[in-house]
Amino acid sequence: MQILLIEAVLLLLLIAITIAIIFDQDLFACSVIYCAFSFCTMLLYIIMGAPDVAFTEAVIGVVSTIYFIISIKTTDRWCRL
Repeated sequence: MQILLIEAVLLLLLIAITIAIIFDQDLFACSVIYCAFSFCTMLLYIIMGAPDVAFTEAVIGVVSTIYFIISIKTTDRWCRL
């Protein structure tokens, strides 16, 4: 029962993080929030018993966040619609 509650909280957190990424105008903040999304996903994979997938998610999340930050430094930081 305890694990189901933790999984539900993590899933709700993932939904909230996704909504925050969609509506944020600052691209740097979006990349940092994406890193938090990757971390929550990694925790969810560990709870589900898939440490290999969690490790892959952690590596890809860190590498993609670094690439996002490097690309944002070369372009404009704010998204203008």
